[in-house]
Amino acid sequence: MSTEASATPWRPEIGGTARDAVRNKVGRVMDRTHTRYWLRPLGGGIEWDVPAADLRPVTASELLSTAVTEANERSKGATA
Repeated sequence: MSTEASATPWRPEIGGTARDAVRNKVGRVMDRTHTRYWLRPLGGGIEWDVPAADLRPVTASELLSTAVTEANERSKGATA
């Protein structure tokens, strides 16, 4: 029973957030097909596609860390 549940990939909602476990990147879910999802960086940018099996839920600390990293990158660009 539990083996079957753990073999089923997590399926995020469109508009939600997810982590690409292979690239270790967090993004907003923009679209999906049967086997792939398209994520966009939270601060905007170019989408990338991810196999459904490589997606993981985003923890609160991952979401905060991503937001801080993107804010730091924006501030560096504004002063340069």
